[in-house]
Amino acid sequence: MALTPSHPRTRPISAGHLRAFEAVARLLNFRAAAEELSLTQSAVSRQIQALEDEVGSALFLRHTRAVELTSAGSILLRATGAALDRIDAAVRLIRQSAGRRSVAITTWASFASMWLIPRLEAFQREHPDIDIRIDATDAAVDLSTADVDLAIRYAAPETIAAGAVRLFGEQLTPVASPWLLREHRIAKVDDLAKVTLVEAGDAHRTRHLEYLTWQRWLDHFAPAPAGGPRARAKARLSPQRWLYFNYASQIVQAALTGQGVALARLPLVAESLANGDLVEPLPQMRLDSPLVYWLVLAPRTHQRPEVKAFCDWLLREAERTRQAIGDVPDPDTVDNID
Repeated sequence: MALTPSHPRTRPISAGHLRAFEAVARLLNFRAAAEELSLTQSAVSRQIQALEDEVGSALFLRHTRAVELTSAGSILLRATGAALDRIDAAVRLIRQSAGRRSVAITTWASFASMWLIPRLEAFQREHPDIDIRIDATDAAVDLSTADVDLAIRYAAPETIAAGAVRLFGEQLTPVASPWLLREHRIAKVDDLAKVTLVEAGDAHRTRHLEYLTWQRWLDHFAPAPAGGPRARAKARLSPQRWLYFNYASQIVQAALTGQGVALARLPLVAESLANGDLVEPLPQMRLDSPLVYWLVLAPRTHQRPEVKAFCDWLLREAERTRQAIGDVPDPDTVDNID
């Protein structure tokens, strides 16, 4: 059946002739394109003619000494050039990684930047032949279908999948830069009224994350005046100002730069506390969180030696964090990696 406007082609075109089309369209010369592709000029011409037949429209205006793209050719070139570049890049990556061992991890951005990445150099020194890929995302990834080997997740024990390995729990603690504390002495809860308080701006809108708020911390540690909930609400501490961020890394960065006192997740700031970049002004007022950091393995990858090596290293690092924060896990929440 002849191609007419009322009966346009609907099946996808074959991709075999797109490389020839891209070369001719870029060079605007059949002979130059043939030389680049190591083909004869007649072979390139046949490929372009076949592609035009499939597309259903002329892609070039052929003049005596020149070639010009038609409007249809210009549309196809914009898509083809970008697609071929991506395909070539993917093939280069596959060729470079062929035969190499690698481990792909999915986790959320703040944990990657604050806990995992600073420690990775130690793993790379131990295993220089293993490549690491970190996919940082706040979205949960289906490990049965995703191209990752393991996930590090943050969840309450009752919500985590069976077989997850507990890395460490957490406590929440106020932290600040040393020079801010030299300017503002904070020895009791009421002293927090003199400074800016930093916290997660979206914690109240997310299940479980309300445990990370100053409100919960103040409910636990601030003196409770008589008069019931309404009186306590009126007496709630009012700081100099509030500063809100969406990511834990941003909250801690604000504290590091002296912009306020942050309510921080202890496992993520243990190193900064140890080296003196941050200080706990009220160390006796750490508040337990019900949220836990977990290692979850993809079902098809746990037997690979490189994944086993990474998990062994990760568990050793998690043990160091548990020791640093005084975390004693509940045996019922601890699993083992076979």
